Amino acid sequence: MRNHSGIGVKILELQPFFIAYHNLNSWLQVAVKPGIEELTLMLCDWIFRKTYKFPLSLFSDGVRSSIRCLELGFCTFHPTAELGPLRSLTSLHLSSVRIRGDELHCLLSNSLALETLELNECNGIVCLIIPSKLQRFSFLRIFGCGRLKLIESKAPNLSTIDFSGKTLSMLHSDVICYARTELPSIMPNLDALKLSSSDEVVNTPMLPTKFLYLKHLTIHLGLGPSPYDYFSLVSFLEASPSLETLNLDVSKKPMDNETIFGHSPHLRQMTEDQHCYLKNVKITGFSSAKGLVELTCYILKNAVSLKCLTLDTNYAFFGKCSGSGFGQCGSFGKSLREARRALRAIRTYIEDKVPTRVKLTVVGPCSRCHKLP
Repeated sequence: MRNHSGIGVKILELQPFFIAYHNLNSWLQVAVKPGIEELTLMLCDWIFRKTYKFPLSLFSDGVRSSIRCLELGFCTFHPTAELGPLRSLTSLHLSSVRIRGDELHCLLSNSLALETLELNECNGIVCLIIPSKLQRFSFLRIFGCGRLKLIESKAPNLSTIDFSGKTLSMLHSDVICYARTELPSIMPNLDALKLSSSDEVVNTPMLPTKFLYLKHLTIHLGLGPSPYDYFSLVSFLEASPSLETLNLDVSKKPMDNETIFGHSPHLRQMTEDQHCYLKNVKITGFSSAKGLVELTCYILKNAVSLKCLTLDTNYAFFGKCSGSGFGQCGSFGKSLREARRALRAIRTYIEDKVPTRVKLTVVGPCSRCHKLP
């Protein structure tokens, strides 16, 4: 070990009856030197996972600057903020490692060059958040992490996901199109999906692929400059026969040429396809955009089990009225004008299509602060 001069160290299949296990820290202190690029430590025994704690002291300044690939298996690993940045780390693979989600997030936040992350049976992770500062991060693989309930990706260039769990949250531009195009084949068992997009350049395509087990869908579409046809979201409804709840948060205000009052009153129709499980739909930031009105009418016609439909014409980033009697609440200007136009669209095109079994809740601007038609 003292004569080791390579750039990588691999310790594989070390068994607990080897006396070398008791000297492992000493071995690693000798072997892991500044300039090292690869370190693989796979102890391959569940006993080690409880008893062996990977020493953070190995990551000296020189090691943190040089190490590119780190692979750990069957041990305990508790990175902290004091660890410092791993400037060259591009690949991280953890297998049966005892680590919490906040500890992993700390490590990711200090690994700005990271490109790939693989997690295998790391059951201490409940929530995985991938920071937006990981500009090079493009590949995520997760298998057998039984307690993992939520993945939220803020990395802008994540392009490949291999995932065996049920709940996924993704945040970046064009994620709605990406999710509809790619996720049914690589994540067929999704139970819940949350998508947040700052801008969608293209509308959501109609495809034959399905989310057979998807029950809960949340979509947030931000203030990006590109026009978007909300009616194209029918693609998700057609692909999700088990869907129970749909939450759509729309911060975009329609341009004058997008409002239904600037178009022919004829509404587009889709081939009738009954949705037997969809019970609750909420649209926040509901506007007079023609595609949004058409999407709502499609839901009312085809969601045969629908119980509650909420159309909130206020935008999520506006404050609610406090009711204190001082000042006005946050809806004003163009947003207030659009909210009034949205209420008119609901009365004109939607209210008479609501079945008696459905509870329609319409939320408008505060009547105390604003005079409504």
